[in-house]
Amino acid sequence: METKTRFATLGVAASIVGVLATAQPTQAQTREARGTVTSVTDSSLSMKAGAEVLTVFVDSDTHLNVRRSERDIQKEQPGHPSPRVNSFFEPGQAVLVRYRVENGRNVATDIARVGSAGGEGSISNPAKISAGKVKLVTVSQMVIEDGGRELSFGITSDTNVLAKGATKATKAAGGSTPITTFVHTGDMVSVSYHEAGAKMMASEVRVTVASR
Repeated sequence: METKTRFATLGVAASIVGVLATAQPTQAQTREARGTVTSVTDSSLSMKAGAEVLTVFVDSDTHLNVRRSERDIQKEQPGHPSPRVNSFFEPGQAVLVRYRVENGRNVATDIARVGSAGGEGSISNPAKISAGKVKLVTVSQMVIEDGGRELSFGITSDTNVLAKGATKATKAAGGSTPITTFVHTGDMVSVSYHEAGAKMMASEVRVTVASR
C-alpha cells in the first residue's frame, strides 16, 4: 500500500509539473517590432525600431512571410537549409517582426514586409495570445469563442494569416486575398493580438484545425 501511495503521489506531482509546463506565459516571451531593415545576413536581420536597433536571428521554425515562388526557390536548395533571410529581405524595407527571447537572443518567429514602418518604427508590449473556435470572420473582424467567452478582434492589412495555402498576399484589408479565403467559421485558431485602446487588434491568425 505504501508503494502504491508513493506512485500515486509521484503521478500527481508529474501531472502538476505537466500543467505548469503548458501554462507557461508564452505571450510574455513574444514581442512585435515594426521598423526599417538596416542590415541582413543569411541568418539574422537588424532593424531600426523606434529609438532602438533590434537584431533578430532566424532558425528552421522562423516563418518568412514571402511569395510562394520565393519559398519554392528556397525549398529547392540542396539539403533544405534553414531560411536565408537575405534571400528575401534587404536594407530599406519596412518589416513587421514577431520574436521571442531565448537565452538572451531575439529569435524571430515571423518576418513580413509591410507597407510602412509607421514613422520611426516601434517595439510593442508582449503580444497576447488567445485560442478558440471561429464564430464569425469578415475582411475586417473576427470573433472567436475562447473558454465560453466571445472575443472580437480587428483585422487589418498587417494581420498575418498562417494557414494551408496562405501566402504573403493573405492580407485582410487591402490585400489581393482576403482572410475569409483561408479562415472560416468553425476553424480552430490561435490569435496573437495587442490592445489598441478598447479594441483588440490581431497581428497574426494561425489556423490550427480547419473545419473544411
